[in-house]
Amino acid sequence: MRFYFKTDYAQDVRLFQDGVQVFWYVALAAALLALPVLLPEYLIGQMVFILIYCIIGAGMMLLIGYTGQISLGHAAFLAVGAYTEALLQARGVPFAVSLSAAALLSGVAGFIIGMPALRLKGIYLAIATMAFGFIVEEVITRWEHVTGGNSGKQLKQIDFFGIAIDNDARFYYLCLGLVAVIFLGMINLMRSPTGRAFVAIRDSEISAQSMGIHLARYKTISFAISAALTGVAGALYAHKVQFISPEQFNLLVSIEMATLVFIGGLGSFHGAVFGAAFIIALPQVIVFMKDYLPTAIAQQTGLQPTIFGLILIAFLIFEPLGIYGRWVKIRTYFSLFPFYRGGMFRRQKAYMKSDRLK
Repeated sequence: MRFYFKTDYAQDVRLFQDGVQVFWYVALAAALLALPVLLPEYLIGQMVFILIYCIIGAGMMLLIGYTGQISLGHAAFLAVGAYTEALLQARGVPFAVSLSAAALLSGVAGFIIGMPALRLKGIYLAIATMAFGFIVEEVITRWEHVTGGNSGKQLKQIDFFGIAIDNDARFYYLCLGLVAVIFLGMINLMRSPTGRAFVAIRDSEISAQSMGIHLARYKTISFAISAALTGVAGALYAHKVQFISPEQFNLLVSIEMATLVFIGGLGSFHGAVFGAAFIIALPQVIVFMKDYLPTAIAQQTGLQPTIFGLILIAFLIFEPLGIYGRWVKIRTYFSLFPFYRGGMFRRQKAYMKSDRLK
């Protein structure tokens, strides 16, 4: 197991800790670039959905995992991004401009909603964001002459700087490039004073406020960035499915987006990737398993939400650190074997003593 002895601030904020990390990330990039050649078209389509959910996961991880704020209304920002993209494409706006507009409009909506909502805490914040999601869904349904209402909106293929994105392989490379840019941006953000302020708020709001961190301002900034990333994912999602309607952005989608980071592993962008892969792969696994289940169970409606809920409960009880946390434990076990100690990852109380006064 490698140990890092940091002697200056530059080492602490370095993007890669050593050459080994660089090697593995380069290998991962090469493997991802080669996937469209190796996998069938159907699996490439599923990889596109995983990449879109990685963008959603990055936004949710920033808000929940790093700032400690819960949201049950992020499907609303997914809808804002999707409908902005659909409306602008119908008017002949280039994709680069419409994608930027989707991110900007979603971010502005997140900023406006975040200013009053993020002064709340805990369950009250969750209820406020959930109410916003209901409002947006109802507005989309009722504003028929703009959104199409329940009839929905059709989208065409993307023309990206003269290149027609007319198959899953090209769309995969487009999403992969955006994911790489977004994750590099998020990693650098967390190395900045703003990112450290987010983490301080998550760990202890009282301690962060005593150090001069403006709680409402940084919470709102985090919410706006998270909403903007979700808007980008919404625009890509709209092009992938090529048809959007209000029922695609309901409360269950918001819950799925929030649980993505819990299952993947809070406090790490690796967890966002693991969570995205799990969310997309689970329905395929359930469909495969139906052939081996008793008919009375396989034909039951609501099988997928039931299994998803049971898995979430199991993670919260037996592995609260998520998939990435389990991977860290396995890696540490083999690195330290035979000197691994069972209590090494025992959960500690994360709050400061001053927080108990609240």
